[in-house]
Amino acid sequence: MIRGIDDLEVSGKVVFVRCDLNVPLEAGAITDDGRIRASLPTLKNLADRGARVVVLAHLGRPKGTPEAKYSLAPAALRLGELLGSQVRLASDVCGTSAQETIAALANGQIAMLENVRFDARETGDASARQELAKAWAKLGDLYVSDGFGVVHREQASVTDLANELPHAAGLLVKAEADVFAKVLSNPERPYAVVLGGSKVSDKLKVIDNLISNVDRLLIGGGMCFTFLAAKGYSVGASLLETDQIENVKEILDRAKKLNVEIVLPTDIVVADAFAADAKTQIVSAENIPDGWMGLDIGPDSIANFETRLADAKTIMWNGPMGVFEMPAFAAGTKAVAVAMTKNSGMTVVGGGDSAAAVRLLGIDEAAFSHISTGGGASLEYLEGKKLPGLSVLEDN
Repeated sequence: MIRGIDDLEVSGKVVFVRCDLNVPLEAGAITDDGRIRASLPTLKNLADRGARVVVLAHLGRPKGTPEAKYSLAPAALRLGELLGSQVRLASDVCGTSAQETIAALANGQIAMLENVRFDARETGDASARQELAKAWAKLGDLYVSDGFGVVHREQASVTDLANELPHAAGLLVKAEADVFAKVLSNPERPYAVVLGGSKVSDKLKVIDNLISNVDRLLIGGGMCFTFLAAKGYSVGASLLETDQIENVKEILDRAKKLNVEIVLPTDIVVADAFAADAKTQIVSAENIPDGWMGLDIGPDSIANFETRLADAKTIMWNGPMGVFEMPAFAAGTKAVAVAMTKNSGMTVVGGGDSAAAVRLLGIDEAAFSHISTGGGASLEYLEGKKLPGLSVLEDN
């Protein structure tokens, strides 16, 4: 059992909160603040209860030393705007500035330490991680894990600090853990899973773990072409993992034995180039012309997918149906998302590109039961893996 923050007495305490603020930047400006917004409920809860909140987070992949382009300054500024109060950013991870920043906090205030990956110990070996965690622990009283996007990592701010201080799951991580536990172990039926994205190889373990528990598996995105090829169809210049065809044949056979319905596209939007202004046509999934590549599912496929989702009581979606960043190839992804918003059952968007598509396509996020904030973490959860950042919270 993972306890939540309501079980912690936080007033007057220094509470480290590991958030996932790994937001996309262009020319130093945040282009999608979804992850920052997702951190707000936990941070507000703790601050309102009188905690002295210290945010830990990373941005990008610095190599264990400070790099200006990976500074958390834009995230601290945006968080302050959303909270309506300044969030002071320490200039280091665990040095003099961090110590002074934490010491200056009053009850109900929130500060942030610089990118934890500026310190090589964050992602180092066990002894290095423990050393950093112990240094932080001397500066605080409690630890809250609220960055679901990193709970699949063994890192000082994710796993080791939880071992050093009394801890709990933040509202976001608690909600994620509860949702995934339900869809993986006790879903209401019919249970439909929609999988997309570019590669079958990225989703093989997910399919292997889910196939004995789902009623329908809807396949779109670039990965569908390996399924179509496994059925003997020509896929033209579409993305194809020839080394996965035999694995896909085994999946199709296993699904048939388990009476799991696998729904593949019946028509495809194909293009003569991977470009927003490419020539396009709609063709049967069985007859993709040589030299043409599939970049979205077609209108007949959309109608069929909508029908197969309409009566589902639980829907899990992970991966876009096409190249949704280009308007000409966004219809399939948008249709799946809209179909989910019309469903009165439990609808879960599995993070990563799917969550990004929801925002880019302007679909009301509140219309889904849950949108995961963790791409890699969501995938590993769906694969049935134990996530170290969650396991470390279960020892209460």
